[in-house]
Amino acid sequence: MEKAFEIRRVVFVLEQNVDPAEEYDEFEKDCVHFLAIYNGQPSGTCRIRKTENGYKLERFAVLKQHRGKGVGAALVHACLEHPILQKKDLYIYMHAQEHAIDFYKKFGFVTTGDRFWECDISHFTMYLQ
Repeated sequence: MEKAFEIRRVVFVLEQNVDPAEEYDEFEKDCVHFLAIYNGQPSGTCRIRKTENGYKLERFAVLKQHRGKGVGAALVHACLEHPILQKKDLYIYMHAQEHAIDFYKKFGFVTTGDRFWECDISHFTMYLQ
């Protein structure tokens, strides 16, 4: 968890200026967390959280030096292949940063609703079709 939290700190708090109080929440213990390793180094992280709406994929973060190397794609695949998401008729969704929408579309996610702001960053809700 320390390595995942450090990646999130670098990407969200330092790079994107997210308030640490917004980044770390009361759901940390209830989530399934993922840590990507690239060339033996922690390189990315994300988590799955069960909500009242379904299962939310969130907190996708890849360190700058590991971007463009398939780490983000590996994290999305790991989430979607996790046993918790293998049940039928699950609603799987995320709040995707606007700049990443085309990336998530490659995995079958589609946008729904209007743009909204979280932590001063433009987002759209996306769900797995």
